[in-house]
Amino acid sequence: MSAGAVVICLVLAGAGWWARPDQPKAVPLRVVEGTVQADALTPDEVSKLAGITLVSGPGASEPPRALEADPSSCAVAVGPATQAVYGREWTAFLSATYQDSAGVGDYTVTQVIGVYSGSDKAGAVFRTLSDGLDSCRSAVRTDQDGRTSKWAYTTHTATSDTLGWTAAQVAGDGWACHRQARLKGRTVLQVAVCGAGNGKPTVTRIADRFAAEASG
Repeated sequence: MSAGAVVICLVLAGAGWWARPDQPKAVPLRVVEGTVQADALTPDEVSKLAGITLVSGPGASEPPRALEADPSSCAVAVGPATQAVYGREWTAFLSATYQDSAGVGDYTVTQVIGVYSGSDKAGAVFRTLSDGLDSCRSAVRTDQDGRTSKWAYTTHTATSDTLGWTAAQVAGDGWACHRQARLKGRTVLQVAVCGAGNGKPTVTRIADRFAAEASG
């Protein structure tokens, strides 16, 4: 894929990629081929797969700290892209969120990629995610701004290299995040499609493309 057209914001933005966040301005950076930034699909590519115009939003170059969860055993479910899953032993990390063109976060797509020194470490991270989701059906999440919300979690797909699940905000007017994670060699990928509506077909299309283009 061409890296020159990719525009990604790498401003540390916490873990609010599955809720309706206040969206900071995107900061475009040069993208170098062969890096995790180049592995991410561009806003135009994701827009075509999602069927809605998306623009660059917040992102991060390292996983944010774990979120507070009640019960505490749900730390992975409430923060699947945080240190609760990705830890500190990654060699490269990227989280990039694209949002609706109005820039209000009513519809977001987030790509997350963590690269590790070996497939064994990546596999351990993937198992942490799988086990954490398996042990949590609902939780109250406190985000990094101190805001609380209740979520229900449903896993749809669970294999040795693919996870698919939905996080639905309780009393959230239909707001939900449809997510998929993939294990590919030394890499653990995630895609989240958040909005009001059925995002399962969209998250599958994006995750398939993301996994196909990302380095293993």
